[in-house]
Amino acid sequence: MTTEKNIKEYILKGIEEETVNGQYDPFWTSLHNTGTTLWLDTGDIDEAMEVWSGEMEALTTNNTLINKVIQKGIYDDFIPRTQEILDSMPRRKKIMETAFILNARHGLRLARKFGGFVSVELHTDTAHNIDDIVSYGLRYRDICPEKFIIKVPYTASGLIGARILREKGVRINFTLGFSARQDVMAAYISRPDYLNVFLGRIGAYIVDNKIGDGVGPGEKAVMETQKHISKIRAELASSTRLIAASIRHHKQLEMLAGVDVFTIPPKVAGMGRKELTGNFMSRLDEDYNTGLSFDPSGEGMDKFWKVDSKLIVLARKLGNKLPVTGHELEEIMRNEGFIDMFPVLSEGEIQRISDDGKIPVRSAWLEKINAGQIAPDTLLNLAGLASFTNDQAELDNRIEKIIK
Repeated sequence: MTTEKNIKEYILKGIEEETVNGQYDPFWTSLHNTGTTLWLDTGDIDEAMEVWSGEMEALTTNNTLINKVIQKGIYDDFIPRTQEILDSMPRRKKIMETAFILNARHGLRLARKFGGFVSVELHTDTAHNIDDIVSYGLRYRDICPEKFIIKVPYTASGLIGARILREKGVRINFTLGFSARQDVMAAYISRPDYLNVFLGRIGAYIVDNKIGDGVGPGEKAVMETQKHISKIRAELASSTRLIAASIRHHKQLEMLAGVDVFTIPPKVAGMGRKELTGNFMSRLDEDYNTGLSFDPSGEGMDKFWKVDSKLIVLARKLGNKLPVTGHELEEIMRNEGFIDMFPVLSEGEIQRISDDGKIPVRSAWLEKINAGQIAPDTLLNLAGLASFTNDQAELDNRIEKIIK
């Protein structure tokens, strides 16, 4: 028996979760009736238990949320037992495989506890490696083909890897999207089951950098993206659906009603249930004001919701003839005038993004933004991946301390 088969058997062994039968709630039924599918954005079983309802269909996890769960120590006794299977591997590979085991094991527990789908995320070390994206994506699928949806990050390699997985029948949640133009790219090239706009991070970028109150731009980005995705879905006869992710405030449940999917943090779900009337209606025709203190086109802020017609043509072309490598895709994008989507960065700039956390410091990037060499949606994407990478490193460090 191969090591991968041994790992799969070990992950599947001895999971005993009693399934929760969520009760239906008129509040969530009303929201669901606008056309919005409801997911919870957590990997914490106790948090999910507090708000889970019969209308909810899935849970989303990511490197940050899984790290939060693992840091509680609930798998500290489980981790050492994995090492008999992984003993012959190099140390770094052993850590990465252990992280895979933990993600898959916890994802299975969530699926069996709540009976819904679970989005499981790849290790951040795979983000720029098509072969690893495909390999681990297939392994996740094979562990739980009925319930697992594989999260692939928005990178050049991710766009290609997600498409390969999709063509192999793997359900894909294409993550770390922040704008309509990024999601148009993903919809044509990767053709995933789901893609995202992380609207809360858009608002946080505006508030933290003191250029507005943060209300409006994220919502506008979601609504404009939804229009594009609906058109592409019809054009390609695809099943791609948009997720409104990084929901930060319960009022956004009303403001975005009608969007394909919400993934809602439990705290926001609880506040919404407490504070809102539950009389939801679709808001898909809303055109939200950005509330910015300057013309959004001046710093590329409008790129969160506007899509260049030239980009649509290019994305369609790339979807019909997939580049072989991430590097090839990046070069095509730069040569076609979209360097701000796949910028060339120095090591110092890459480190700056990592050091700043989830929200980039605008002043450090204004010169590059104004030169058309990077854009706010790209900055947030790079910062999001860097933040996930840092959280993954925390999880990996815990594993390393336990197995040493």
